[in-house]
Amino acid sequence: MSIWEYANPVKFMRVSGAMLPWTVAAAVLCCVAGVVWGFLTPLDYKQGATVKILFLHVPAAMMAINIWVMMLVASLIWLIRRHHVSALAAKAAAPVGAVMTLIALATGAIWGQPMWGSWWEWDPRLTSFLILFLFYVGYIALWSAVEDPDSAADLTGVLCLVGSVFALLSRYAVLFWNQGLHQGASLSVAPGERMSAIYRYPLYLSMLGFFFLFLALLLIRTRTEIRKRRLAALIAREMRT
Repeated sequence: MSIWEYANPVKFMRVSGAMLPWTVAAAVLCCVAGVVWGFLTPLDYKQGATVKILFLHVPAAMMAINIWVMMLVASLIWLIRRHHVSALAAKAAAPVGAVMTLIALATGAIWGQPMWGSWWEWDPRLTSFLILFLFYVGYIALWSAVEDPDSAADLTGVLCLVGSVFALLSRYAVLFWNQGLHQGASLSVAPGERMSAIYRYPLYLSMLGFFFLFLALLLIRTRTEIRKRRLAALIAREMRT
């Protein structure tokens, strides 16, 4: 069995249809359990109750970056192998990624205001995240602006390659520029830098929930895009006859 078999729209629809109920159930269970568990954790000795926004901010920021990476892989598959499902999956993922980036920016502002005394600072990571959000908006707009689907997939694929630079900057900006206000990575394997287990385990669960939420939305939206493409093909065939 080859992974490329799932690039067949018929097989993708069949497999994704079977996966979808389980994915939705996992997303609801993990998101609710992770966020509720997180908000029931004790107050932080420095940040007080403000630290609890961690359970929304970190998973959203993680998904904002990783969704763009997924779009990059799907776009490369389209540009190299011309599989339409991969192009439609990248298109379907973009609005979800934009919303995740917006959630990360909004929750970061709410978290940063009491910590920094300001809703916004031109911190390297914040700035790169804002640029990433603009790339998401530009990607969505480009898909809408180009009438031919294959041409739109080609152009957005190239845009995705360029935007990947800012996805990497968003992830590693704190390491590149030490003068930034933003704290280091919330999760670390380095000795002495690990988050307390009180916060770490509910955060893991919340991150897993956000992953399943994205996967469920990706399947739903990709299935919708495939149906729209089929409908457009049927309408074009009817007009020719």
